[in-house]
Amino acid sequence: MTPQEQLALLSGDAIVVETEDQLLEKLKSGRPLRIKYGADPSAPDLHLGHSVPIRKLRRFQDLGHQIIFIIGDFTARIGDPSGRTKTRPMLSPEQIEQNAKTYAEQVDLILDIDKCEIVYNSAWLAPLGSAGLFELASHYTVARMLERDDFSKRLEKETPISLVELLYPLIQAYDSVAIKADVEIGGTDQTFNFLMARDIMRAYDLPPQVVMTWDLLVGTDGREKMSKSVGNYIGIAEPAQEMYGKLMSIPDDAMGQYYRLLLDKTTEEEAELMADIAAGKLHPKGAKSALAKEVVACYHDPQAAEAAAAEFERVFAEGKLPSDIPEVAVPPDKLDAEGRIWIIDLITTAGFASSNGAARRFVRQGAVRLNDEPITDETLAVQVRGGEVLKVGKRRIAKLVVS
Repeated sequence: MTPQEQLALLSGDAIVVETEDQLLEKLKSGRPLRIKYGADPSAPDLHLGHSVPIRKLRRFQDLGHQIIFIIGDFTARIGDPSGRTKTRPMLSPEQIEQNAKTYAEQVDLILDIDKCEIVYNSAWLAPLGSAGLFELASHYTVARMLERDDFSKRLEKETPISLVELLYPLIQAYDSVAIKADVEIGGTDQTFNFLMARDIMRAYDLPPQVVMTWDLLVGTDGREKMSKSVGNYIGIAEPAQEMYGKLMSIPDDAMGQYYRLLLDKTTEEEAELMADIAAGKLHPKGAKSALAKEVVACYHDPQAAEAAAAEFERVFAEGKLPSDIPEVAVPPDKLDAEGRIWIIDLITTAGFASSNGAARRFVRQGAVRLNDEPITDETLAVQVRGGEVLKVGKRRIAKLVVS
């Protein structure tokens, strides 16, 4: 492809490209560009929200450019303040190490991991030392830092901002200096950080990186961006059936964005899909099923996607039990002398609610069934001998085992 054709392919659907002229000049050099993508291992799983920029990385990789995948084991100790209304809790080194182990394996579902350069930013940030940190901090002002939307809103609300949070964008920017990035890719919530890196690279006598950002994928709630901490995520390494079921749960009006961002469709194709649904040419459920099968096939295979769709239809449309029900052990010491257990205790023991309060809400909402009998009394003690099927909502289901 010519440099102009590469530019059109790489940047056509981006929200921000700073700047297209600079990207074209870099492409005209004829050398493989160094494409930076960073992920802090603040959670063990990458989700479909992460897949949006990683799929863009695949475009660069297919054109012969070098992907530098930075695992932010050092920056994860601070926590990215992007989009945060309060300070993140600091992770322990053990948590970070455990989370980082899974990243390369999951990235390999989208990229050719053998052709990626995987690096940990502690390699250059830990040796930076106080003198290096002071020099880095001297290249940016507090006034410019506080222009950032996240920080300005927190100042207005008098919500505390820690000093380490102010340092985070600077330290992340130094990653670009360390690897001599040509291009950095991510979501629109990272635009401020990426643009800062351009300034910092100039301060270290390096040509500034090109910044490319894309829309943020909303979570399964259809409101907030997909996030592990919010709980509205779909992991890219989840089983096909779980992934399919979660995709079928997204609101109808989120389908267009999922279609465009997860399957690399154009805005015109997105608009056409949603218009066909609005006009009654496509039924929302059928359109969502087609979307879910295509996404699942990206991370598993078409056969697994079809099997997940068939199982979903069997369980949720026909009201039958799953073909493979997970078992949950109920310890004997949880049962009274007659083999009974308080229904709220049973729900939390099964892991279907994080607290007694949440379990009570499930009962009040009529979401709890034992052996397909509805449970509406939150004070009820139920008999458990083993073999009973507990169901909470549509997706939480388990066979009870006394052990």
